[in-house]
Amino acid sequence: MNQDLIRFAAQLRELIAAPQTNLGPAQFSALALELFGLQFTHNPAYRKICEGRRLTPATVTHWTQIPAVPAAAFKELEMTSLAPAGRTAAFHSSGTTEQKPGRHFHSAASLAVYEASLWPWFQKNVLAAGDGWRMADGPLVFLSPPLAQVPHSSLVHMFETVRQKLGAAETAFVGRLAADGSWTLDFATVVDRLASGGPTRGAQPWLLLGTAFSLVHLLDYLADAQLHFILPAGSRVMETGGYKNRSRSMPKAELHAFITERLGVSRENIICEYGMSELSSQAYDTGSRSRVFRFPPWARVQIISPETGREVAEGETGLIRILDLANVYSVAAIQTEDLGILRGDGFELVGRAPRAEPRGCSLMTA
Repeated sequence: MNQDLIRFAAQLRELIAAPQTNLGPAQFSALALELFGLQFTHNPAYRKICEGRRLTPATVTHWTQIPAVPAAAFKELEMTSLAPAGRTAAFHSSGTTEQKPGRHFHSAASLAVYEASLWPWFQKNVLAAGDGWRMADGPLVFLSPPLAQVPHSSLVHMFETVRQKLGAAETAFVGRLAADGSWTLDFATVVDRLASGGPTRGAQPWLLLGTAFSLVHLLDYLADAQLHFILPAGSRVMETGGYKNRSRSMPKAELHAFITERLGVSRENIICEYGMSELSSQAYDTGSRSRVFRFPPWARVQIISPETGREVAEGETGLIRILDLANVYSVAAIQTEDLGILRGDGFELVGRAPRAEPRGCSLMTA
């Protein structure tokens, strides 16, 4: 494995681990340009794309000029600096079973960066949101199959990392794989756990994490059974992903109201996550009424006009483009097929661009 990439990854992990990490504009741009040079040199597929656009380390002077590859490129090309023998894992993009998945190749070293990136931002935005949660105190429930059943799911790898970091005494993966590879829920187990987790004296808050479609399935089941639960004060829900072809969809405000109605979790304790298999960092919206997502300091977002290819102004809509320094061994700059509205240093998620393939971690197959 290339020693320059190893050195950059170690440097980045040190920066992420530092208390109150805050990369200023100049430092972020310098790191991004350094990583661009390394990826241009060691990622053949990416270098060919850059050369085709006549953008090279010799001509790019700011991180916003670094060529972004469309997420769809991970379906057709091996967008990696890792040699085949060094690829010990791969995250697959989600979609319907008929679609060809994208592949984000990983090694032990790249997974170490991925895990180093996800944990502090999860702590800050999920564990610190609301009040009452203390690590390892309350039940930790994932509305997904366990990692052994879905080894190519970046979301479930994230869940497993959270499980290991928290070391919660009560942990359950209550999702199951259906015969067609889609995710289902073990409703009986979920209801039994909910029934035992009410606001009794001394009860510890829950942490419930799942995709939007899994939450809709659970809430519809509870509604059909005329069941209501009130989880202990401080309990929180993290929701992520999409709905396409797996459940009925609903506006986010309606979904969150449904969560409050059936599980008794307050609006401010419902956290939204935005992530992709092609990325190594996640953005969160921590329950504010504005619903603005923000990435950690080692990632930046641009909102790009599909007509002009330029960044839009505050409050305008465009395609979401992300530069993620934690993508050390693949490509740092990713052009998504999602639409967002620029809101200061964050973005409001609008949805998929027209004609884009459906996606969402909720659609992952093994």
